[in-house]
Amino acid sequence: MSEIKFGTDGWRAIIADEFTFENVRVVSQAVADYIKEAGMDKQGIVVGFDPRFLSEEFATEVAEVMAGNWIKVYQTPHPTPTPAVAFSVQTKKAAGAIMLTASHNPPRYHGIKFIPHYAGPATLHITDRIMENVNKIKETGDIEIMDWQEGKDTGLIKSCNPQNSYLQHLQSLVNTEAIRRSGLKIIVDPMHGAGMGYLEKLLTSLGCTVSNINSTRDAFFGNLLPDPTQKNLASLQFKVREQEADIGLALDGDADRLGIIDSRGNFFSPNQILFILLKHLIKTRNWKGIVGRTVATTHMLDRIGREHEVVVEETPVGFKHIGELMLNKKAFFGGEESGGLSIKGHIPEKDGILGCLLFLEMMAMEGKDPMDIMEDIYNEYGRLISRRLDIECTQEKKEKVLKKLEDYDPYSINGKRVLTGNLRDGWKFLLEDESWCLIRASGTEPVFRIYAEASSEEEVLAIQKEVKESIGL
Repeated sequence: MSEIKFGTDGWRAIIADEFTFENVRVVSQAVADYIKEAGMDKQGIVVGFDPRFLSEEFATEVAEVMAGNWIKVYQTPHPTPTPAVAFSVQTKKAAGAIMLTASHNPPRYHGIKFIPHYAGPATLHITDRIMENVNKIKETGDIEIMDWQEGKDTGLIKSCNPQNSYLQHLQSLVNTEAIRRSGLKIIVDPMHGAGMGYLEKLLTSLGCTVSNINSTRDAFFGNLLPDPTQKNLASLQFKVREQEADIGLALDGDADRLGIIDSRGNFFSPNQILFILLKHLIKTRNWKGIVGRTVATTHMLDRIGREHEVVVEETPVGFKHIGELMLNKKAFFGGEESGGLSIKGHIPEKDGILGCLLFLEMMAMEGKDPMDIMEDIYNEYGRLISRRLDIECTQEKKEKVLKKLEDYDPYSINGKRVLTGNLRDGWKFLLEDESWCLIRASGTEPVFRIYAEASSEEEVLAIQKEVKESIGL
């Protein structure tokens, strides 16, 4: 049997290679065992899926294993966003959810994400326990299964469509009246993913002029990655300018991350979205306290926080760490450079749909173009430019570079003295002018990522070039 391994956000693998019906049953039984060990089997479990190839069939396999373990199943009838599935865990007071998704990965991938009872990403100790169960099941082959129809007939498997309750909840988190009065013209691009219809339904009900693209089911995602990066949003950029829309909103494959295109066709990076929204939340809600960001996320959040009695706490990469801050330290806002965010009052899970609504609220309340809003922030706090450089290499070279990094302790980078360094998640160096760089190796691929942030594009590129050459990449 092929390897099953949980990463920063669940288990993902290639369909028909490692991601097989057999392995899905193994993982499902491992989760069922975890739920029973925790004494939560009477609370039931939510099962959701995205629009990928064989998603319904995989979800049915999960439901049959859960029913075989006498755990009630609330199964979504259609592809459903991860944050909506997580919200259902909260409303159903369920033991958790299994979401069939590979998020923004290529079409040949599928995945399983376990969302525990607190409606956020599973922490390491939970996934470690599930992996212990996986290994035990591989040895014994003990999997309990009940036929899906029998599960329906006995009431163990029930249909659950969270769309209306989820959208109603989102309306309680944003200023819908401001959005209603704004008269914004909006293009929505769900990228053929699970978010199809969600933003359109809510925004239309608020009187916005809404049209969409890439809103039909396509297991190949239009031959693009369902990842709302600049290069993948060319069609949205074209449509916004063609229709003279005010804004373009994009969601990734399972709608837990977002992308923004403004009326001029400008792309807003996740880092830019995060600091724009933090400034907006402080200004409109007067929130104070803790904000969470990952080690790879912009320090513009820190600059804004220092001026507003906000403490920014740094976490390792992975929204599960942000979720823990929101649960345990009541952080009012958290985000990561890959495009995930959430706020207090919501689930401790990243939510691209919520992010889009908050961005619309900001536009409606400010009455200004997003680029002008961002320039106002730069004028107030200074400019910071963030970039990530991905470098592929052989596995042999990866190991050599990792060995070299063990002794990498530069006095200066790009002529700026290194003030501090940390190994929280990779090799991060803070420089004397508040610029910084981070080197991280992929846990699953022979790839290195060099993140850098500085006051200009030229400085960012210079930092990345020097670091790349210094470590032998």
